[in-house]
Amino acid sequence: MYHKSKGYKVFNVINSICLILLSLLCILPMIHILAVSFSGRGPANANIIGLWPIDFTFESYEKTLNSPNFIRSLWVAVYRTVLGTAIGMALIIAAGYALSKEYSYFKGRSVYIWVFVFTMMFNGGLVPTYLLISNLHLINTIWALVLPGAVGVFNMILIMNFFKAIPRELEEAAYLDGAGLFKTLWKVYLPVSMPAIATIGLFTLVWHWNSWFDGLIYMTDSKKYPLATYLQTIVVQQDFSKISLDPKDLENLSQRSVKAAQIFITAFPILIVYPFLQKYFVGGIVMGAVKE
Repeated sequence: MYHKSKGYKVFNVINSICLILLSLLCILPMIHILAVSFSGRGPANANIIGLWPIDFTFESYEKTLNSPNFIRSLWVAVYRTVLGTAIGMALIIAAGYALSKEYSYFKGRSVYIWVFVFTMMFNGGLVPTYLLISNLHLINTIWALVLPGAVGVFNMILIMNFFKAIPRELEEAAYLDGAGLFKTLWKVYLPVSMPAIATIGLFTLVWHWNSWFDGLIYMTDSKKYPLATYLQTIVVQQDFSKISLDPKDLENLSQRSVKAAQIFITAFPILIVYPFLQKYFVGGIVMGAVKE
């Protein structure tokens, strides 16, 4: 046991208050969106809803889940997220494993690291990137959404530093047992690196799920928009034609309620996934950042 000074107690109280306020700033808007999505047409249009629904109804969710445009964009988003996360994780882990080796083992290591870091600080720009994607005939394909951001350099540095912190004796023991590089990675490095893998997996998954701009510029057919791009056209551009509601339904539903329902459905998968990965998050960030 140790004595807590008065200053420490005051700091603890102020710190707790600040964290509570920040948490409320994140939670209250989501509760408001949820309340609007369950509210009737009149209160939603009158903008009188706070944190509790008025004229409670499930119609916004029913119409949203029966909307072919929404379901199609949801499928594109799921496909893009699963494929992009799988490819990204495979490339990031492979690159991080190779670059975690000592200079005596991998003599070109420093050069490759600086090449990766350079791409982290500088990029070709929007127009050259678009021309490259176009010349590769990837426009209007899922690969235009997956390949350009497949290797996240920040994530690769995290996993590289995590691999460097693993005792070399484990790798040497695997070599003595006859394991090669790939088997050592699979049997030794990956099992002890779950915090880092879960962390970069969460980063990659959230990036793919929330990315909307690439869908807007690379998809010329709105039917191939991922969910984030679809929502951007409705919420920001106010293009309500993509909501695909029957005119009779608009008499009973508010566009605000329908948009709120779609926004909440979009955020729901991440809200479900994050708590299961949260226990790895801090450990993965800290242990992946303690070395150069």
